[in-house]
Amino acid sequence: MIAQLKIYFDMPELCAATTLSETTIQKMIREQQFPAPRHLGGRRVGWLVKEVLEWAENRPVSDLAPPPNTGAKKPGRGQQQSAPAAQTGA
Repeated sequence: MIAQLKIYFDMPELCAATTLSETTIQKMIREQQFPAPRHLGGRRVGWLVKEVLEWAENRPVSDLAPPPNTGAKKPGRGQQQSAPAAQTGA
């Protein structure tokens, strides 16, 4: 069996791959800061995976730490919450 090769992203896949909203992607395309979609036929367009990967690899490295509200799990947070529950049950 031949593995399926992904050549194009549609908009939902593009948003998931880049973690950018559709609105942000469209704005960046208008400002020529993101690869333009390719015409695939009829009214269908797609973004070349290769071009999106090149765009991502060429993004500048950030010197900023992630903001505190990223939703990332904090180390030890789950343990701190479960410890008081264990003490109240004893």
